[in-house]
Amino acid sequence: MVHVSEERFDEMLNDALDKIPEEFVRRMRNLVILVEDYNPEQPNLLGLYEGVALTHRTFDHTGHLPDAITIYRGALQDWCSTEEELARQVEVTVFHEFGHYFGFEEEELHALGWG
Repeated sequence: MVHVSEERFDEMLNDALDKIPEEFVRRMRNLVILVEDYNPEQPNLLGLYEGVALTHRTFDHTGHLPDAITIYRGALQDWCSTEEELARQVEVTVFHEFGHYFGFEEEELHALGWG
């Protein structure tokens, strides 16, 4: 377990977001990124994508609330033992959840190293 300040965690999250390739960033619409300590139903969950993946949307997909990616700070800190490990796991989690937004399945994300 490693603990960092909220500010340091936000820096790690921003660093991970900055690594998302521009061609993917240009396609993001109506998406919010949230940080919470734990998922109330699954406290060991590191991240969660909620919404309709881009690959499953139809031409009339309008008027919906934003899709959401939640990153669970407390669970990530519990999972890691060093600050460096935490930064890397934040990056993996961010890429994993964005992968779901873009329509990747669990198996594909694991194969890419984002699992």
